[in-house]
Amino acid sequence: MKDLLVQVEPLIPALRRYARALMRDRAAADDLVQDCLERAVSRWHQRRDGSVRAWLFTILHNLAITQFRQATARGRHMPIDDAGEQELVSAAAQEQRLIYRDVLSKLARLPEEQRAVLLLVAVEDLSYADAAKVLGVPVGTVMSRLSRARERLQQEMDAVGPRNVVALRSLK
Repeated sequence: MKDLLVQVEPLIPALRRYARALMRDRAAADDLVQDCLERAVSRWHQRRDGSVRAWLFTILHNLAITQFRQATARGRHMPIDDAGEQELVSAAAQEQRLIYRDVLSKLARLPEEQRAVLLLVAVEDLSYADAAKVLGVPVGTVMSRLSRARERLQQEMDAVGPRNVVALRSLK
């Protein structure tokens, strides 16, 4: 049990970051990480030699995919009585927050397989080989998806630039 804690505890912040990026909801992400850790503890004896980090990210990713499929099948439901003021209104945000949201929005537009690879490699700093294990695809597939994701995200971000700004003209 001590071995488990020593290996798993330092990975929890990275698991939370990846879960938050996937779920885009803090509470759902925390629940996902909790489910991942419960599954890892209960199946610790089943893990194979290799990276514990990749194994945990694989569990987390697979749980998230299962949740996405279930949510698609039943739809999102929130009773109006349970919705707080935060869900019904939003305050004006500062520029950095707007940029952050814009990047997350652009990231969300990427196809799931490209977004997952980009998050695992660029944000969580997994190697191509570890990302390939997490996603269950060949390393070459990870490399091509990452390349396409970076290119598409850059195109999306460039579209926000000066081309979308309306020039004001003065009337004399």
